[in-house]
Amino acid sequence: MNATNNGMSCQTRCWALAGGGGLLIFLLLLLVGFAVIGALLLAIVIAAALGLLLQNIRCAPDAETGAASATDSQARTVAASAPSATPAPDPAPAGAPEAAERREDAPAEERKAPPPAPGAAVADADSETGPLVKPTKELPGQKDLAERKGTWRYEGDGSVTDAGAKPATLDAPRPGGADDLKRIKGVGPKLEDMLHRLGFFHFDQIAAWTDEEAAWVDANLDGFNGRVTRDDWVAQARALAAGEDPTANKGAGSGAT
Repeated sequence: MNATNNGMSCQTRCWALAGGGGLLIFLLLLLVGFAVIGALLLAIVIAAALGLLLQNIRCAPDAETGAASATDSQARTVAASAPSATPAPDPAPAGAPEAAERREDAPAEERKAPPPAPGAAVADADSETGPLVKPTKELPGQKDLAERKGTWRYEGDGSVTDAGAKPATLDAPRPGGADDLKRIKGVGPKLEDMLHRLGFFHFDQIAAWTDEEAAWVDANLDGFNGRVTRDDWVAQARALAAGEDPTANKGAGSGAT
């Protein structure tokens, strides 16, 4: 504040001196013979120039000193008003590190937890839905069905009907193996499998069919009814059983299935 007052006093003195000099110049110009207006304007210009010159010469060092003093004063004010240093935090309790370690180790232990046993889910499901209900009394025919499971074969009733009579069948091919029934025209893999399930594996079996037996087989070829008679399987089987070519026989059909 003192530096600022000193600076303002210096400027005032300089302009006062410049004004006094300008007044003296005005009077001298009047004495010399200048007109009043001309003398006044010239005196004002000289006084302004003189005032600026004195201000730059005398007041510039004082202004710099005042600015430096103001800067120092502001710095001291800021330092005095700055908050005190933040106090150091209190030391953690003795048990805090152990608690922190337990918190850090908890996720790892959860990740390392072994998966539940496969039977656990079943046990939970059983606890919710209850055990499976099992019959306490054996159903009629259950034991017989269990004994025949996997070995059942359609055999027919063996009685003579309007469709004919069931021919003699085999449970399995003879030791030499089944004949290739697909050599009979009109018999493909599907029909051959169907003939095997009915108990026919060899040419001589088919060659021995009577008309009634051929009619029975025709009636039991599900989806292929009438193929035995239409393609004359009996005649072809006789030729094949004798080692002959069945294509030479009349009535041999085509289009094996």
